[in-house]
Amino acid sequence: MIIILLSGILIGTQFNKIFLDKEILESSQKIGEVLNLTHKYHIDDVSTEELVEEAIKGMFSRLDPHTIYLPAVDNEISEDEFRGNFEGIGVEFQIIKDTIVVVSAISGGPSEALGILAGDKIIRIDGKDCIGFTNNKVIKSLRGSKGSIVDVEIFRPSNGNILKFSIQRDKIPLYSVDVSLIFGSDIGYISLSRFSETTTRELLEALDKLKKAGMEKIILDLRNNPGGLLSQAYNIADIFIDDHKLIVYTEGKKPEFNEEYFAEEDYEYQNYPLVILINKGSASASEIVAGAVQDWDRGYLVGETSFGKGLVQRPFLLSDNSAVRITVSKYYTPIGRMIQRDYGNGSEEYYRELMDRSDIDSVQGDSSQFLFKSKGGRQIISKGGITPDFKITHEYLTDYSVELSRGNVYYLFVRNYIDKEIEMDIMHEFPERELFIHGYKIDDRLTRRFVSFAESQGVKYRSDQFEKDNNYIQTRLKAFIAREYWKNEGWFNVLLLNDEQFLKAINLAESLNSNSVSN
Repeated sequence: MIIILLSGILIGTQFNKIFLDKEILESSQKIGEVLNLTHKYHIDDVSTEELVEEAIKGMFSRLDPHTIYLPAVDNEISEDEFRGNFEGIGVEFQIIKDTIVVVSAISGGPSEALGILAGDKIIRIDGKDCIGFTNNKVIKSLRGSKGSIVDVEIFRPSNGNILKFSIQRDKIPLYSVDVSLIFGSDIGYISLSRFSETTTRELLEALDKLKKAGMEKIILDLRNNPGGLLSQAYNIADIFIDDHKLIVYTEGKKPEFNEEYFAEEDYEYQNYPLVILINKGSASASEIVAGAVQDWDRGYLVGETSFGKGLVQRPFLLSDNSAVRITVSKYYTPIGRMIQRDYGNGSEEYYRELMDRSDIDSVQGDSSQFLFKSKGGRQIISKGGITPDFKITHEYLTDYSVELSRGNVYYLFVRNYIDKEIEMDIMHEFPERELFIHGYKIDDRLTRRFVSFAESQGVKYRSDQFEKDNNYIQTRLKAFIAREYWKNEGWFNVLLLNDEQFLKAINLAESLNSNSVSN
């Protein structure tokens, strides 16, 4: 037995020497030596775990911007988002001045069923004061296995009462479809926020619902959708693209990462006129869908050039439930456009370029290398990301408006206003959403109060900048109020009617017939 054991150790050692790169073995040994010396001799107490995590991040900083390390907690949250659900009590929350404030109870979850409301303040969890909790600590405290119980005490500002709830945790859906609405008589609008395991099913359900309401044309909003699962990207594209056409292909260093994905299923929505909205925040899976639709002349794209993330990550789980996601290949659209932007100047420049992008079609050097033709012969400019057929760029906001959003002033003001002014009964004056959308106005008195409140939050009033963004500011205020009463349906209805990109999409959709895209 001893001989067998020693032989196994010897064989394992030789196996490592043969199959592991010598440079990797020597570097691993070097890292171990430095870690050991630091732990043994550094004047301060050090966390070996933190040092290792920082070393991994430092190593990955030399690679592409999307190869990342995820600590165990972050990896768990990320996996929940990919699955499209988690187990917990079902609330969206924000921490405001060290207090957990419920933004909304998630539809179909246990908190909604028990009557927990937007604006409720969670002050104790399982008998313990939770003032000052971080986001991660709130998540750890409220999430748990399905069927388990958590006791929560809530202060309700609208009546000044403290309420106690024993909430049985359940599986909570993370919806990919934010909202689905009919505009006019026959234009269906769907906002898609992520690509998780449930996205295809959710989108088909939304399309079926809108079809029953009279939908004959589709606007799919992929703005600020950061992507997600590759499988869901080509499944979504398949809903709109017919005849077993190529949707996307990947190429990597290793042959096993070279793959092609084709349309497979037949859907009735493959003949519906289609317009897709994209912007700088549309990335990865969003770009796969938009690129395939554009390459096959299946519909029009409206908005801004997309993010330009065309790198495929393969997740690898580590022993402590943390994970690394390592880039293994690149995406290409059906006509061969590489979606990925250049990242050769490092991550900092990579993200700065996105913010500074003017979205102008000027091309440096040999322009022929950036020109492609769609399957129908339309000329497409490609310099990383997906360039829309119709560019509608939002005007840059002033510093004043940026500070209002950064400081979460809109939400704080509306939450405070509704909590303290109970006599403002929106539901009495505007019992239906449509009445509110077309009848409610942000008057001068409320605007002045908002400006004063913003100053109390450290946002100094700048008259010239306020006047420039006045319409935007009033629209956001109205949208936040609408969300308190009609959730996402109220929010989107208010914002979209003042959205130039959406209004252009409406105009295009009205002009389209089945499968009509001009060459």
